Amino acid sequence: LCPQDHVYELLNTADACQCHFDINLNFDFTRSYLDLIVTYTSVILLLSRIEDRRVLIGMFNCAHEMLHGHSDSSFARLAQMVLEYDHPLKKLTEEFGPHTKAVSEALLSLHCLFVRRNQGAEQWRSVQLLSLIGTASAMINPANSDTMACEYLSVEVMERWIVIGFLLCHGCLNSNADCQKLWKLCLQGSLYITLIREDALQVAKLIFFGDFYGQFHSQRRQFLRIAVKELETVLTDEPGLLGPKALYAFMALSFIRDEVTWLVRHTENVTKTKTPEDYVDSSIAELLFLLEEVRALVRRHIKVIQQYHLQYLARFDALVLSDIIQNLSVCPEEESIIMSSFVSTLSSLNLKQVDNGEKFEFSGLRLDWFRLQAYTSVAKAPLHLHENPDLAKVMNLIVFHSRMLDSVESMLVETSDLSTFWYAGVRAVVRGRQGCLGDDAFFPGSPFPQYPHLKNHGLHHCNSFLEELAKQTSNCVLEICAEQRNLSEQLLPKHCATTISKAKNKKTMKQRQTPRKGEPERDKPGAESHRKNRSVVTNMDKLHLNLTELALTMNHVQSFSVFEHTIFPSEYLSSHLEARFNRAIVWLAGYNATTQEIARPSELLAGVKAYISFIQSLAQFLGADVSRVIRNALLQQTQPLDSCGEQTITTLYTNWYLESLLRQASSGTIILSPVMQAFISLPREGEQNFSAEEFSDVSEMRALAELLGPYGMKFLSENLMWHVTSQIVELKKLVVENMDVLVQIRSNFNKADLMASLVPQLTGADNVLKRMTIIGVILSFRAMAQEGLREVSGGGGLLLSRECSPECCFLLHQVTLSIFELASAAGVDCDIDPALVAAIANLKTDLSSPEEEYKVACLLLIFLAVSLPLLAMDAASFYSIEKDGYSNNIHCLTKAIIQVSAALFTVYNKNIETHLKEFLVVASVSLLQLGQETDKLKTRNRESISLLMRLESSFLTLDMLESCFPYVLLRNAYREVSRHSACSSCTAK
Repeated sequence: LCPQDHVYELLNTADACQCHFDINLNFDFTRSYLDLIVTYTSVILLLSRIEDRRVLIGMFNCAHEMLHGHSDSSFARLAQMVLEYDHPLKKLTEEFGPHTKAVSEALLSLHCLFVRRNQGAEQWRSVQLLSLIGTASAMINPANSDTMACEYLSVEVMERWIVIGFLLCHGCLNSNADCQKLWKLCLQGSLYITLIREDALQVAKLIFFGDFYGQFHSQRRQFLRIAVKELETVLTDEPGLLGPKALYAFMALSFIRDEVTWLVRHTENVTKTKTPEDYVDSSIAELLFLLEEVRALVRRHIKVIQQYHLQYLARFDALVLSDIIQNLSVCPEEESIIMSSFVSTLSSLNLKQVDNGEKFEFSGLRLDWFRLQAYTSVAKAPLHLHENPDLAKVMNLIVFHSRMLDSVESMLVETSDLSTFWYAGVRAVVRGRQGCLGDDAFFPGSPFPQYPHLKNHGLHHCNSFLEELAKQTSNCVLEICAEQRNLSEQLLPKHCATTISKAKNKKTMKQRQTPRKGEPERDKPGAESHRKNRSVVTNMDKLHLNLTELALTMNHVQSFSVFEHTIFPSEYLSSHLEARFNRAIVWLAGYNATTQEIARPSELLAGVKAYISFIQSLAQFLGADVSRVIRNALLQQTQPLDSCGEQTITTLYTNWYLESLLRQASSGTIILSPVMQAFISLPREGEQNFSAEEFSDVSEMRALAELLGPYGMKFLSENLMWHVTSQIVELKKLVVENMDVLVQIRSNFNKADLMASLVPQLTGADNVLKRMTIIGVILSFRAMAQEGLREVSGGGGLLLSRECSPECCFLLHQVTLSIFELASAAGVDCDIDPALVAAIANLKTDLSSPEEEYKVACLLLIFLAVSLPLLAMDAASFYSIEKDGYSNNIHCLTKAIIQVSAALFTVYNKNIETHLKEFLVVASVSLLQLGQETDKLKTRNRESISLLMRLESSFLTLDMLESCFPYVLLRNAYREVSRHSACSSCTAK
C-alpha cells in the first residue's frame, strides 16, 4: 500500500467506528486526526505546485528502466495520482465527502477555544491575561484548566485545521451555521496559512479580509511586550512561582510565537495594502528577546518545576484519579488495568528522585492515555469518554504535569519553535529591526544536513546583526567620549586666561556703566551639571540612555551557539570599539596636511585620557575587555600604520616635527633656547603660523613621549637619524672635494703663516657649518624628546643611567651596543647614540675601503675646526644671555660635533677621545689666531664664538680644555658678551 492508501484506510476506519472527536476531551486523539488530514492535504497541494512534476517522474522511470531493465512497479500508480490531482482541491473535496461528519465534528469542538484565543488586546487586558500580580491572593494557587493542552495550543495550527478542513468538507458550511461562523472567524484572522516552511496557502480570494486585523495583531504584540515582561520580571524575582504558574510561562511562549509567525507570514506575502505599517514591527526583536528570556528562565529553574509537579502528581493527581476510577459506572478490564497502572505509577514518585538527578520517563503513560482515548471514543465502546468528562480533565492535567518532569525541553520546542525563520522570517525581521539575534535552540526541527545553505544564511544574518549592533554601540560610546573630551578641554590651562583677566580687572569692570558688547558670558566648567528642570533632556542624557540599552543587549549573554559555532558578542564590540578608538585618536590630533596644523601633544593627551577614562568606566557594563581594547589601540598608535593601514599619531607627529618645526629651525625662523628647554619662535612675517614653544617645551615633550611610547619614539628617532645621515653624506662630499687642502691643514695647523694661505683655499666652509648646525638642531630636538621619554618612564632608567656613566660607557660599547639601545628605549642619555651609530653604519658610500672612510671622518673634524672663525662674521652669531644661545642656532654645533664624532669613530672602531682632542686643539688654534685678525668685520662676534668651546662631553676634561684654550679667555668672553648685552638693553630703553 502507498501512503495515500494508509491515509484513507485510517480515515475510513475512524468513520466506520463512529469515533467521537472533541479537542477538549480526547485532545491527543483529535489532534492526531486533524494533523493527519492537514499533512496529507499539504503534501498533495505542494506536489501540484511542482510545474515539472510529470517530466521528473518520467525521467525517474526511464532511469530506473535503464538500470534495472524494467519500469518501477509503482510508476503507473504514481503517474495516475499525478494526473488525478492536477486540480488538487477538486479531487480532495470529492474524496473527503464521506468524512464530512467526522471532520466537522472535530472542527466544531475548536469553536469555544478558538473564540477565546482570538480575543483582542483590550479583552486580554481586562482579564489580566498572564498577570501574576493582578490577584495577589491567588499568586501561589496552581494554574489549572479543564483543557490544559489547549491553553498553549498554537492558533496558527488551529487556523490550518479549520481552513483546510472546511475547504475539503465545504458542504457543511451551508448546512451548519456554527461551521460557517467558525469558518468566517478563522478567515478574518489571516490572509495566509502555512503549508510547510515558507510555502503558504493564500485564502484572501475567498473572503473579505478587514484592514483592521493588521492593527488587531499589532495591538496584541504591544500587549504581550508589556505582559510578558512583567511575567518574566516576577518569575525572575520569585522563581518558586514557576511551580504553580508554569502554565503561564508556556502560554506566554505560545502567544509570542503565534504573533511572530503571523507577522512573518504576512510580511512575506502581503505586498499591497493601505496600512503597510501594520505588517512591519520595529519592536519584534523585543518579543523574541522576551521569548528567549522565558525559555532561559524555565531551563534555569527546571528543578523547581520538577519538585513541584512531582509532589502534585503523587499527592493530588494520583488520589483524584483513583477516586474517579472507583466512581466509574462501567469500567472494562483492559481500561481498568491501564488506569490502575496510572495510579500506581504516580503514587510511587518521591522527591529523592529529583534530588538524585534521576531521569523521568512518562512517555509510556502518555501513550497508554492516547490508547485509552481511542478505546473510549468509538461508538460501541462500553466506556465512553464524553460521558465521563472528569476522567478526561484529570488525565489531561496529569499529562501536563508529567511533561513538566520529563519533557520540559520538548514543551519549549512545541510552544516556541521558530524554525520558519530560516526560510522566510529573517527577511521579515530585518525589515523591521535590522536583524534578529537568536540561537539554534529556536530551530531544532530544521533538516540542516539536507539544507546547508540555510545554515550559512542564518550565520550570515547573525554575523551581520552583531556587526551592526557592535557598530552602533561603539558609535554611541565614542560620541559620549567626544562629549567628555569637550568637558575635559574646558579645564585646560589655556582657558583660565580669560578668568584671570576678569578677576584682575574686576574693579575696572564694576566702574563701567554698560558691559562691552560682543562678549558673551562664558560658562564655567561644571555648569552643565546644574539643572533647574528635571524634564530637560540633554544630548548626553539621550546618549547615555541609548548606550544603556545597547550595553544591555551586548552584555546580556556572554556567548551563545549558532549550530556548531560559538558566538561571543563581546568580541564584535571589542573589534569595532578598537577600530573606532584608533580613528578617534587620530581625529583628536587634528592634523591638516594643507595648513600643517596639528594639536599640541598635551591637549591630545588630555583628550585621549578623557576617552580612556570613560571607556574604562564601562568595563562592567559592556562585557568587553576594555583594557585590551585600550591597550591594543594605544599600541597601534605607536606604530607608523594601524591594523587598517591608516596613518597613526606617530606618523603624523613625526612628519609634522620634521616638516614644520625642524625645517623652520633649520632656516632660522625658530631657535633652540637651552634656558627654556624649548624651541622658540622668532616672529617673521609670512614664514610661520604657530608658536614653537607651545609644541616643544618640557611638558609637550613629556606628553609626546607618553602618547608615542618607546616604539613611537624609536620611529621618530629613526626618521630624525635619516635626515642626519643625509647631511653627513653631503658633508663627506665636501670633505672629499677639499681633501688635499685638509690633509695639509691637519699636518700644519700650528703654522700660522701656512694656515693663512691654506684656509682660504677651502670651498664650502659655510655649507659645512650650516649642515652641521642642522644636524645639531635635529640631535638637540631628539635629546629633548628622549628626556621627555625618560621622565615618563619614571625611575626605571636609573640603573641604566648608572651603567652608562662616562667612566664605563666606552668600555661597554666595545662589548655591545645592546645596553645602549635598551637605555635609549627608556629615554636615558648615552654618550654614544646607538640610533646614530646604526644609521651611519648603514650608509653606503662610493669609497672603496674603511680606511678612506675613516680618513674622511678625521678630516671632517678638521674642516669644522678651521671653519669656526667664519661664524664671527655673521651678525646672528651673537650670544644671547636670555636665551643661552644664538639666533642662528650655532650653539647646536657642539652637540652635533660630539655625537657625530662619537658615532663615526665607534663605527670605525677608533678612539673617540683622541680625535676629539685633535679637534679641540685645531679649533683652539683657529680661534686664537682670530684674535690677531685686524679686520673688524671678521672679528665682530669673536667673543660669542669663543663660547662655543664649552664642549660638554664625557670624553673631554676641563684640564684638557685649559691646556688648549685657557679658561680665562672664556671668562673674558662671558664678561664682554654680558657688557654688550647690558649696553644694548640700555639703548633699547
